[in-house]
Amino acid sequence: MPDATPARTASPRALVVDDEPSLVRVVVGYLEADGFEVDSAGDGPTALDIARQNDPDVIVLDLGLPGMDGVEVCRTLRTFTDAYVVMLTARADEVDMLVGLAVGADDYITKPFSPRELMARIRTLMRRPRRSGAIEHEDATADRADEALRVFGALVIDVLAREVTLEGRPVELTRTEFDLLDTLSERPRVVFSRSLLLQRVWDGGEWAGDEHLVDVHIGRLRRKLADDAREARYVLTIRGVGYRMGQG
Repeated sequence: MPDATPARTASPRALVVDDEPSLVRVVVGYLEADGFEVDSAGDGPTALDIARQNDPDVIVLDLGLPGMDGVEVCRTLRTFTDAYVVMLTARADEVDMLVGLAVGADDYITKPFSPRELMARIRTLMRRPRRSGAIEHEDATADRADEALRVFGALVIDVLAREVTLEGRPVELTRTEFDLLDTLSERPRVVFSRSLLLQRVWDGGEWAGDEHLVDVHIGRLRRKLADDAREARYVLTIRGVGYRMGQG
């Protein structure tokens, strides 16, 4: 395990969690070649300990871990980290994939997979703009000042701080959930198709062709906003087209 010290570099950090040593070695090698500092674990409890200690930016997590499976690991991860999670699964059953996403994974890939494809997906996740960072130009700050707070009834979205409150209480969203809400609320009268949301939130990667990805994350976002899909206030379904923002 790499030594985690206060002098650690600014390189992104990854955690690979799988009980197949040969697969771990390959994925670790690709990540290190791409500039990541990489930790690895062969079981869930060890992975959680490492994640708490080293605060990774991205976690490659096998669904079929022995004992504590990947779904439970992911659910626990989401109680203390917003790291990007890519779920690995040896089962092509769509239900397994969607269950993994429902507990907080950002993407999934089915074994056997190309390490290059996995790296392409990770790079896509890591390229997402983080609007909480400093804006370099004063004119850019001025241009965005009027939209820093977006108010939809009891829902308030602070774009620059990447914070959301509902009836005055904070709502904890993952990065992907916030990016979806940010996209929808930026143009509240625009209906976004699932394919357009894939392009905007998942950076248009050609691999992101499964529109179920959008539906699962929208469902999780709605639950956190206490937004019943049948009588939605904030995230509206436009039948046959996609989603748009409601007025609260």
